[in-house]
Amino acid sequence: MPSLFTFEVHTPYRPFYKDKVEAISVTLLDGEVGILAHHAAITAPIKPCLVKIKERSGQWKTGFVSEGILEVAGGKTVLMVDSAEWPDEIDHERALEAKRQAEEILKNSSFKFESGTAKQKLERADMRLKAWELRGEKAPE
Repeated sequence: MPSLFTFEVHTPYRPFYKDKVEAISVTLLDGEVGILAHHAAITAPIKPCLVKIKERSGQWKTGFVSEGILEVAGGKTVLMVDSAEWPDEIDHERALEAKRQAEEILKNSSFKFESGTAKQKLERADMRLKAWELRGEKAPE
């Protein structure tokens, strides 16, 4: 039987997920990381990404998480993020509109801070759309 560890995802608005899991995968600022039981302690920022969770049943579950902090310590892994959504919770039209607006700002921005913010918004919208496309599907192993 695989080793399990406690995994939690919290937003300012609701506890999003809490259970014993076999593995998770998220994207840090410098690349994707996988966490298994007994992982070394780390605290690191994450960027908007798909969080992939291998549940105790062996099934994969995938959702969207925005920017936040990953903390692994003492047999527990916690993601504290601004927002989190399961694929069937995502408003597709709203995500498309956010992407369109970010692309428009990028196209017309003349200041670095404008384009930086627009790039972040575009990345978030793209990840939400990727998650939306996974409705009813399992993440690949």
